[in-house]
Amino acid sequence: MQISPPKHLTSYIKHYIFLGNSEDNMKKLRLFTDGNTGLILSDNINIFDISGNDLPLSFFYGQLTQYKDLFIKGRFSLIAVVFQPYFFNAFLGISVKEVQDQIISVKDVVKNEMHLFQEKLFYKTDPKLIIDDLNVYFTKILSKVISSDYDFVTAVQHYILQNKGSVTLKDLEYFTGYSERHIERKFKNYMGVSPKKYSNIARLHYFLSLINCNINHESIIGLSYNAGYADQSHLIKEFKNNIGLTPNQYLKTENKLAVNFIELN
Repeated sequence: MQISPPKHLTSYIKHYIFLGNSEDNMKKLRLFTDGNTGLILSDNINIFDISGNDLPLSFFYGQLTQYKDLFIKGRFSLIAVVFQPYFFNAFLGISVKEVQDQIISVKDVVKNEMHLFQEKLFYKTDPKLIIDDLNVYFTKILSKVISSDYDFVTAVQHYILQNKGSVTLKDLEYFTGYSERHIERKFKNYMGVSPKKYSNIARLHYFLSLINCNINHESIIGLSYNAGYADQSHLIKEFKNNIGLTPNQYLKTENKLAVNFIELN
């Protein structure tokens, strides 16, 4: 279940995702980059990474440059809060480039502030009510003064998305009136990746939207050209680096939980 935030939060929170499992089985989930950061809140979850390391009950994740496989055993309820990437900095006061590819325990950065939400998940409160409470919580966070840098970074991000990732640093220099060095420094600090990397992510997700809504049954090659890829080999390399699958393997994946979250067999 995917739920949008209220209008006043959409510049900072992309959406919420609620996932639950009522069976005592093992699920393998793959999280891959969509250019955003986020927060996972869970009840009494048994979750570990591909090396068998236990992950925190609830955690923040930074900007991803490679996919992560998560293994969840048994019954669980969780809410994923997908941030606009720069909200990480506004919320926690941490440079996003410092937490690239990292998972950080909620307790390490906000102490017991999330305990109430975890408790409500444990007692099976309606997830929509929990999300309503989260909206109130994040609204209070945003009552603080927001730096003017957010307006700059947001404008650059929107420009990249509007152009479906097909932009160069020279394009951004012309759009903003700032030097490439200034743009890159601000972008890495607030977004966690360079403008070039974010543009590649935006183009990949535009291609994903094309293949997921391919009502005219156009070929993968044709859709890749439409998304701005010079050739199919470039697309497949980019796809496998970010998602760990080929486009055809991705299409055969039945349980797509979100734009960057899939369940694997």
